[in-house]
Amino acid sequence: MASSKVDLNQLRQQIDQLDQQIQQLISDRARIALAVGEAKGPQQQPVDYYRPEREAQVLRAVMERNAGPLSDTEMVRLFREIMASCLAQQEPLRIAYLGPEGTFTQQAVIQHFGHAVRAVAQASMDEVFSQVQACEADFGVVPVENSTQGIVSHTLDLFLNSPLKICAEVELRIHQNLLSQAPGLGQIERVYSHPQSLSQCRLWLRDHLPNVELIPVSSNAEAARRVRHAPDAAAIAGRSAAEVYGLPVLFADIEDQPDNSTRFLVIGRELFPPSGDDKSTLLLAGVQGPGALHELLSPLAQAGINMTRIESRPSRQGKWDYVFFVDVEGHAQEAPLVSALQELQQVARMVTVLGAYPKALNTDL
Repeated sequence: MASSKVDLNQLRQQIDQLDQQIQQLISDRARIALAVGEAKGPQQQPVDYYRPEREAQVLRAVMERNAGPLSDTEMVRLFREIMASCLAQQEPLRIAYLGPEGTFTQQAVIQHFGHAVRAVAQASMDEVFSQVQACEADFGVVPVENSTQGIVSHTLDLFLNSPLKICAEVELRIHQNLLSQAPGLGQIERVYSHPQSLSQCRLWLRDHLPNVELIPVSSNAEAARRVRHAPDAAAIAGRSAAEVYGLPVLFADIEDQPDNSTRFLVIGRELFPPSGDDKSTLLLAGVQGPGALHELLSPLAQAGINMTRIESRPSRQGKWDYVFFVDVEGHAQEAPLVSALQELQQVARMVTVLGAYPKALNTDL
């Protein structure tokens, strides 16, 4: 018994020594981060020091070095917070996001930027774009695509008349939960949630709450707000909404698809350099007539560029006139995409690079 206590004390002493070393190294890193900022010159705003391509490179290296026992997810989260805290030593970044507080978009902000930012909820995606364009926010975060429900068309439409650029993407695993003050399913008469969340849990609701009223609202956080004092109602939302509004999780992970994920875009006012593993989003429009889409895509195919997504949206410039949002692998400032874009300029009436940014980290965060 005595030897086991001695061993335990030795282990605790080793942990204390490592904690001291870790703290010292973090302080050293923070001092170097300040020196980097000073070396860049007399820049005044936090956004001047933020480099998404550099962060992506650092976090990829963290994953490559990771030998456990902590997962890549946990290692990335820890380093993200360290980098965010170092960046925010003078003033934190201001991030506008589609609110209210407790939404999945807020979770995407934290996943990408860490907690050491000033996240400001906006009532609509239009306001997120406006805040960034007016320099009231350094960056914005908006949803663009769900793996089961498809594209968020309004996000794409906002780019048609906006000078903003896509600076990064965030993939968030979406876990839906049934939140309620009710002691059981038998007491629930109605369920509130965002229409997409109701759709993502359609089979679960059919099997467990077949006769309740389903009420769509503007956001999952709004659903949680409505039911926090209503023991005969429930909300479908994430755990962050449960924490914000003080609601118990009656049933967890009720989404029909276990890999349900949402992709978010980080929008800013400029394009950033390549990170080494990037994708680009293009806004294209062809000359009307037969083969117009083929002419737009041929330069990409001939250059061996992999297209990962294409969406068409009304151009709002004429009846039955469309533009195309195209995601491709590669950075718009690097070969072979540079030459393909030059060829596109010869056959298209519109070629706009909406963003060139690091691919989302594959950590299943």
